[in-house]
Amino acid sequence: MTELFFLIEEAPEGGWTARALGESLFTEGDSLDELKENIKEAVACHFDDENKPKLLRLHIVKDELLTL
Repeated sequence: MTELFFLIEEAPEGGWTARALGESLFTEGDSLDELKENIKEAVACHFDDENKPKLLRLHIVKDELLTL
């Protein structure tokens, strides 16, 4: 595996969540910087060195409302 995709979303209670697509990986963090470190840690724990992805692609989804 060369690349692993994560879907990043704002958590309703605050902070951020990350879910890997196609793998059983989920983590969260209070800030985006904390979340990125938690993602790296989760990937390191989930994969052995031979199967660890070389790239992590983060797709950040942020809902924003505009009033008219």
